[in-house]
Amino acid sequence: MVANSDLVLIRHAEADHHGRLLGRTDVGLSEQGRSALAGLTVKLPPMADIWVSPAVRCRVTAEALWPEANLTEDARLWEQDFGDWDGRAYGELPDLGPLSRSALAELAAPGGESFADLCVRVKPVLQLAADQARTNGPVAIVAHAGIVRAGLAMALDNVADGLVFEIDPLSATILRCLPGDFAIRRVNEPIR
Repeated sequence: MVANSDLVLIRHAEADHHGRLLGRTDVGLSEQGRSALAGLTVKLPPMADIWVSPAVRCRVTAEALWPEANLTEDARLWEQDFGDWDGRAYGELPDLGPLSRSALAELAAPGGESFADLCVRVKPVLQLAADQARTNGPVAIVAHAGIVRAGLAMALDNVADGLVFEIDPLSATILRCLPGDFAIRRVNEPIR
């Protein structure tokens, strides 16, 4: 599944969100998320490095996937900051009407950041991880759906196109890190 120069982007197991939009709100895993991690039958291969968002849901997921590994925490790997919308029930969010993908990428909630802003924030850490993968072997990042989409946007060299992808909880997206470029090997593959 994983080759030497791969960057493995993993979304955390299902969060205890209770039907709310979560970005920077730090919550643990849902019962289903904990059960999924407890029921893992596949073990992921060792990684040259494993980076993780500071969010509890990401740390718990990474520790379950690689119990003996040292994790590198990086605050740039937090999910998109949804500002005033963070923690609100989905039904309480404003109806934005139809938006083009480009307009959605530029949209920021009051007090928050847009997906385009997220891509700018996370690009340096993704590039650093990719450089490490090219040099030292596979690198995993356990983070959020927005971070995985930002990695895909970077590989496609188009921010708005990163929003095309659905990223399920406890899934892996694998980018092959080529010299100066990327190949998308797998997207949203369940980890079981």
